Amino acid sequence: MASPVLPRTWFRLICGLLVAVLLAAGAAEAQWGGGWRRWRGGPPRFPSEVATDRSFVFARVMFESVRREPGGYGWSTDYPDADYNFMIRLSELTKTPVSFGQYREPNHVVVRLTDPEIFDYPFIFMSDVGTAFLSDDEAVGLRRYLEQGGFLWVDDFWGPAAWDVWRGEIHKALPFSQYPIVDLPLSHPIFRGMFDMEGYPQIPSIQHWRRSGGSTTSERGRRSEQPHYRGITDERGRLMVLMTHNTDVADGWEREGEDTEYFLAYSIDAYSIGINVLMYAMTH
Repeated sequence: MASPVLPRTWFRLICGLLVAVLLAAGAAEAQWGGGWRRWRGGPPRFPSEVATDRSFVFARVMFESVRREPGGYGWSTDYPDADYNFMIRLSELTKTPVSFGQYREPNHVVVRLTDPEIFDYPFIFMSDVGTAFLSDDEAVGLRRYLEQGGFLWVDDFWGPAAWDVWRGEIHKALPFSQYPIVDLPLSHPIFRGMFDMEGYPQIPSIQHWRRSGGSTTSERGRRSEQPHYRGITDERGRLMVLMTHNTDVADGWEREGEDTEYFLAYSIDAYSIGINVLMYAMTH
């Protein structure tokens, strides 16, 4: 599996992340008895319930699921710890202003595609989209959001069946005749941001990694051997939708403190591509 390379500061990144993870995991285990993960799932935090400022807020999209995928939980897959952890690491590894609450908890939110508040968040994220169904109103809302400068990243959907479902849903918002889906070359700026990526990381869920004894990263066997990093651009060439298919980048954030070996193998790549994506989304 390819690793990101950043001359001069790469060693500092690894050491800084390791120290932060070990300290966080130790403190959380002492308080909660279960490592960094505080709780699984939990009620969604809507914008009306979170007092945020003008700093970065991780916004996750809630949607209806009409089918099941092994290991998936619909919109809440990897929620809330992936969102929570990503905001913390973003604040530690970059100078990006990140929104924190009164007790230094990250202000992540859940939005619907029909919410007017969605335009307050230039970056939105969806997980397990191979189970998604978008209503006509949601498709219209998503298209309006993207055409007005928003950025959508969809992650953690595996195999051809999940791809076909998502392809059909995004088509409702962005017709292929006007907005074709393309495979992104490694020369694309999204892979050449804060970190230079040498390949397309395939990151398995920690459950699959454990079940396979670390022998494979493909969660659907031969049906998902090749990770795909695809996108949709607007008429000016701005990437407005990123689709990371046959990989689970967010699990590298969510499960960062559960196993040192998993962290070293996958979380570093997950944060590298995640920060690159966000830097692109916030500057284009």
